Formats: sequence, structure tokens, C-alpha cells
Amino acid sequence: MIHRVLIGGMAALALAGPAGATENTLADRLTSAEPEAGEQIFKHCRACHTIEQGGAHGNGPNLWGVVGRPVASAEGFGKYSDALRAIGGDWTPERLDAFLTDPHEDIEGTRMPFVGLDRPRARADLIAYLNRNSPAPLDLTIGAKKDAVLVEDEPPEFGVLFVAGGVEETHAYCTACHSERLVAQQGLDRDGWVELIEWMVDEQGMAEIEEPDLGIVLDYLTANYNIDRPNFPNR
Repeated sequence: MIHRVLIGGMAALALAGPAGATENTLADRLTSAEPEAGEQIFKHCRACHTIEQGGAHGNGPNLWGVVGRPVASAEGFGKYSDALRAIGGDWTPERLDAFLTDPHEDIEGTRMPFVGLDRPRARADLIAYLNRNSPAPLDLTIGAKKDAVLVEDEPPEFGVLFVAGGVEETHAYCTACHSERLVAQQGLDRDGWVELIEWMVDEQGMAEIEEPDLGIVLDYLTANYNIDRPNFPNR
């Protein structure tokens, strides 16, 4: 499985046309997008959102059927910002692509804490995954260039987090709401990390991290950001 941006250890992919010219249109990216990779990227979102049909709202609305749905219209969710309510229109792939690039730049005043995905291919994978979780998925192949080919892009980055087993999952869950530097500045034993995560769930509205990811994240944090903070930035 390819985890393209901020999630996996393999190189990301981009689209290129004849003579190596970059073809980075959304239509081309969506044609070759992989919902399975988008599912991994969605770990960034699970701190605030569910996506299962009939799933409960969290700090953010349930995202089942969000592709094509009117903006700020999830039934039973009342935490939309005035800025988002004022946008109007539908969550088209194009609208989602712009919003997911940098939510706060795209819609000034949005309450969503996520900093965005700067890699076009990652956004396409995520949109494909969102589209798959719908009662009526859209055809995402319309308008793509048939001669587009895949070329290697840059590998993922994890900021200041120490690169070791579990960094992918930890980066995905923690950077949904925090910078990785804030995570790296902590120094806790395993019980302390468990207590902190439980506090985030109980008091801050973060969605629970399910196994096996919870164990992976705790193992990584305990090994690399324990009370002696062996990998504290700039130490």
C-alpha cells in the first residue's frame, strides 16, 4: 500500500504528461488517486471527524457523503463557523481541493484546526476516499487526460519528529490539531502519554485512537519522547 503524504514511507506520486511536463490538474490526479492511501491520510481527520454512515459528530461533522453535499449542512451538527456557513455551494472535488490545501487561507474564520495538505496528490487520495464513503459516489475520472503518466515525487516529511517506527501514525494523529514541535517538546513516560491522550479525548473532544494505532503511537512516544526527552529538538 502506498501512503503518500505525511503518512507513509514510500515516495509520493505525481502526474506528468508528454516530455515530462507536470500535469497536476485535479482531474488527472483524481483519475489515478487511491482511496486506500486516502484512508491512511484520513487519520489526520479522525481527531475531529467520523466518516462511517450514521457516525456521531465530534468537534467536526460526520463526513459520510460529504462529497457533493452542501457546505455546512450536516444534519444535527451545530458547530459550524459563521465563515463556513456564509460560503454556500456544495463540497465539490474542486472546493474540497482548495479547502484542504490550507483551510484557514481558503476560508478565513474557519474553526477547523487542521493546517492542510500541501501535496496535491495527497489531497486527491483523500478526496477519493471521502467520495468512496458516500451513498452515491461521483465519477472522478471525468475530464482527465488519457496520456498522463506517473512519476516519482518527493518523499514524505515528519517535521522535527524523530524518524523511527511509529512516526507515520504519530504524525498523522497529532498534527491534525498540533504542530509536531509541540509534541516533541513533551517528556512523559508511557503512563503520562496515556493520561494525556485520555485527557485529549475526554476534555478536548479528540476522537479515540483505536488499536492497533493507539499502541503504535504510545510505543513511539514512549521510546522517543520519554521523561529524558532523548530526541528533544535542538538538544
